[in-house]
Amino acid sequence: MDNTALLFLIESVLGKGQSTSKGNFAFKCPFCTHHKNKMEINLRTTSKRENFWHCWVCGAKGKTLLSLFKKIKAPQGKINELNILIVPAKKDNHTSDILEFPKEFISLSNTIEDKIAQIEAKHAIKFLKKRGITQDDIIKYNIGFCKEGKYEGRVIIPSYDEDKKLNYFIARDYKDASPQKYKNPPASAKDVIGFELYINWDAPIILVEGIFDALTIKRNVIPLFGKVIHGKLMEKLVKSSVNRIYIALDADARRDALKQAEMLMSYGKEIYLVEMEGKDANEIGFKNFLNTLEQTIPLNLQSLIEKKLQLI
Repeated sequence: MDNTALLFLIESVLGKGQSTSKGNFAFKCPFCTHHKNKMEINLRTTSKRENFWHCWVCGAKGKTLLSLFKKIKAPQGKINELNILIVPAKKDNHTSDILEFPKEFISLSNTIEDKIAQIEAKHAIKFLKKRGITQDDIIKYNIGFCKEGKYEGRVIIPSYDEDKKLNYFIARDYKDASPQKYKNPPASAKDVIGFELYINWDAPIILVEGIFDALTIKRNVIPLFGKVIHGKLMEKLVKSSVNRIYIALDADARRDALKQAEMLMSYGKEIYLVEMEGKDANEIGFKNFLNTLEQTIPLNLQSLIEKKLQLI
């Protein structure tokens, strides 16, 4: 995994680092204040969230960046950023999880011959239309469904990475017959960039929680599949040339939204916190969302603090 965002964070606390070897970077030691970069930090996070660090002059050392940040009394905001960026490595680096469509997947973009499948397809399309999803959306995103198997009675909405490979999918019950509305791939797969294939990294980007929110907004939008910007997306946002980022999370995710807004602002990004009056983008619809977007002004340090105080 690219550790650019993590390196930027460490440098914002310790100063400019120098690449050494084996994924290590050397910094001036905050404990012995030697004039040369003698403290080495391994940026490759282990499966136990460890990043070993050691000063070759005074002998100060530790296993985690969290312990280092606490010892030097780094600002709490930097510690919060660190907790977002530290993503455990896979225990087995020789294997990788390859996500595949359910074998029972039937694309709604194709002609369906099976009579039972045709009936189920009508139910699936009716559900999608209620959520504001058009036939063009179905074709563009290759939306489908399963009439049997593990994902029986669910629409399947896939997400693809920049290489056109499946990186996640949402499986939503279209008959509302199951107490479990969503049955998706393993949570570990959430460290992906939703709809990455369709993103222009030179244009303003909108971040939302759910895939139906993203389908409603349509334009340069990334679903988080939750309330948190995971490591891979955070690094991409920091490294890309995109300057303007809109964060449009649900009201119950306000604390997470502010935390992530502050982090992105620290990297010089212009952040807009979209207020939707307790609703989500899919509920308010495309036109209303665009109107809300146009009325949103960028956050600054004062407005960020004011919004944080409102949560106390």
